Amino acid sequence: MAAPAPVTRQVSSHAAPAPAPTGPERGQLPAAAVAKLPVLDASRKWVPFGALFLEHRAVVVFVRHFLCYICREYVQDLAKIPKSVLQEADVTLIVIGHLSYHHIEPFCKLNGYSHEIYVDPEREIYKRLEMKRGEGIAFSGQSPHVKSHILSGSIQILWWAVTGSLFDFQGDPAQQGGTLILGPGSKVHFIQCNRNRLDQKPINSILQLVGVLHVNFASRPSVIHV
Repeated sequence: MAAPAPVTRQVSSHAAPAPAPTGPERGQLPAAAVAKLPVLDASRKWVPFGALFLEHRAVVVFVRHFLCYICREYVQDLAKIPKSVLQEADVTLIVIGHLSYHHIEPFCKLNGYSHEIYVDPEREIYKRLEMKRGEGIAFSGQSPHVKSHILSGSIQILWWAVTGSLFDFQGDPAQQGGTLILGPGSKVHFIQCNRNRLDQKPINSILQLVGVLHVNFASRPSVIHV
């Protein structure tokens, strides 16, 4: 039996009409419903979610957990995207997690990430966007961004949690993430709610959707034309 299609939709004014599914993927501007909900930055400042993409398009990546080695390696590759490439396309890259704000700086330092990042400690936005909890059984294939074996990755998680001065087991390890392309304003271009921890959208596929250059993640990062 074939695996079910991922929960995705690219919203376009030229797209053919599609059946009206349930959930946030139906293109009913879920950003408008959650725009006033706050996210927290590393300095403990509350920012309305909608302000993050009010004036520019934004790629918003919700991660399942800061201690997830798969999320960590995905963010490490997000960190390789040159800011100049995003600026040229007038696109902002944003990561959102659901732990305490004081985990942000150690996480960024550990993974070399310097783009925008916030937390949604109570998972209110995750819930409003109907992001999945639990591990779906659908096969997601091999992610190009996962380098660690499950055993070595799990050992890393335990080591960070036990030895780190700030890392702990806060948050909901059952929470899955997703990717959205939003803005400016209430425009919604793309939504994917991940079915499981390996269901993250390949980064170059996201970059293609926003019309920016591809990044070669295979070795030393380099930018190539689409």
